[in-house]
Amino acid sequence: MHAVIQRHLFCFVFALLLVIYIVPLLIQAAYRLKFLDLPDGGIKNHQAPVPYMGGLAVYLAFITPLALAYPFKNHILWLLFGTTLLLFVGLIDDLRVLKPGQKFLGQIIAVLCFLKGGFSLKSIFFSSYENIALSLFWMLSVINAFNLVDVMDGLSSTIALVASVSFLILALMFKIYSASLLLVTFCGALVGFLYYNRPPAKIYLGDAGALFVGGFLAAVPMLFPWSAQSWDSYYAPAVILGIPLLEVACLIVIRLRLGIAPYRGSPHHFALYLQRKGWSKYQVLIFAISAGVVLSSIAYAFLFGYLQFWGLIFSGMIFFGVWSWFVFG
Repeated sequence: MHAVIQRHLFCFVFALLLVIYIVPLLIQAAYRLKFLDLPDGGIKNHQAPVPYMGGLAVYLAFITPLALAYPFKNHILWLLFGTTLLLFVGLIDDLRVLKPGQKFLGQIIAVLCFLKGGFSLKSIFFSSYENIALSLFWMLSVINAFNLVDVMDGLSSTIALVASVSFLILALMFKIYSASLLLVTFCGALVGFLYYNRPPAKIYLGDAGALFVGGFLAAVPMLFPWSAQSWDSYYAPAVILGIPLLEVACLIVIRLRLGIAPYRGSPHHFALYLQRKGWSKYQVLIFAISAGVVLSSIAYAFLFGYLQFWGLIFSGMIFFGVWSWFVFG
């Protein structure tokens, strides 16, 4: 047990310090290469160009400690291969905007890597084909949700950090150290990155970072034995990742009602609604953190038997009502 604690601490601290060290270097490189996110007066309403490459910083800070301390197995290599592919798809999109179909194809190939590594639902309630189809839908939804929610300084990385800590606590409680070591390293990278990504952001995740973060958080819950609890325990990760999933669901509904294709950009993100009401960026981040903690608490209560299925549904309805009142009311 002592060795497990040491390995977790090593990975967290290493990732934290590494990302703090390499981000200034990547910022300088981004300015030299003109690899910048330019304001457009719409969704991108920052005052001056901001470097991309934040996703590359998080990725390098995540993968390096793992290369030194993680006992790699075949399925974990497929996880890393898939997330690396998502990173490169995002980097290409940051450099030269891809068509939605091209970007989606890259995401599908990455998800197929996850499925090849065994990252899929394993519920006996569904057939193996249905499990694969649902897993594909789940992963693509989470990947795109984190890409869509990344519209404000520190927002996507903060939401990802809250969700990662929630999964980390569960992994430690269930003694799933193969997952907890991945998650604690990921948390260290995100904490260090937030030092530069908090408002006013000095660097952005970019599509590369958003896709990488979304891909990791889409796949890592599949390391948990949810079906050992009960088949409906699979709702827990959906609740923990409720904020980005709620964002993508609301955007689809709003854009369709307005006659906008769901994959087209529009200023109808919850963070932008709150800012138009006069909220500061830090207030939006506190709101997102609070909502994430509430959702994780609901998921924990459900997992440990304090909430039954209909209690989970009722809690979700209350949460959605309060969320809608703050965002749209």
